Formats: sequence, C-alpha cells, structure tokens
Amino acid sequence: MKEEIKVRKKVRTNEEKDILLKRLNIIEGQVRGIKQMIEENRYCKDVLIQISAVTNSLQTVATSILKNHMKTCVVDDLKNDKLDTIDELIDIIKKLN
Repeated sequence: MKEEIKVRKKVRTNEEKDILLKRLNIIEGQVRGIKQMIEENRYCKDVLIQISAVTNSLQTVATSILKNHMKTCVVDDLKNDKLDTIDELIDIIKKLN
C-alpha cells in the first residue's frame, strides 16, 4: 500500500507570485544562456561568472521566500503552539548555506 504524502500549501498574493515568477523566469534565461555558452565552447571563466550570477539570483529568491515564510507560516505555527516549526526552520536555514 502506498503511503500518502501530506503536501502543505502556502497561499501567496498575486503580487508575491508575480515577483517570484519574474525572478525565476530571469534565472531560467540565465541557465539557458549558460547552456548555450557550453555549446559554444566559451571560456571557462566566462561560464563560471554566469554560474555565479545564477547562484546569487537563486539565493536572492530563497532569501525572499524564507523571509516571508518566517513572517507568516512560522509566526502562525508558533501562535498555535507548533514548536516543531523551530526545528524545521533550523533545517531549512542549514540547507540554504
């Protein structure tokens, strides 16, 4: 018997979604650019600089989501005495470093 996985959801405003999706679309374009650079045999340093840019862009998105998560989901859980949220938050922060 297959165990059912509980999927938690986060309701975001249209403005939040638009901002995040815009950033992710830019990142997607950057990754396609890196792929093209590899196909064109571009110099390693140039490729690595673009990879660094994508990494920084993803970190910015992650930081934005984490900040919102702490202000909404974590606060709500703590108000409802769901203290395991603290451990979950610590795990998330560890993974982002």
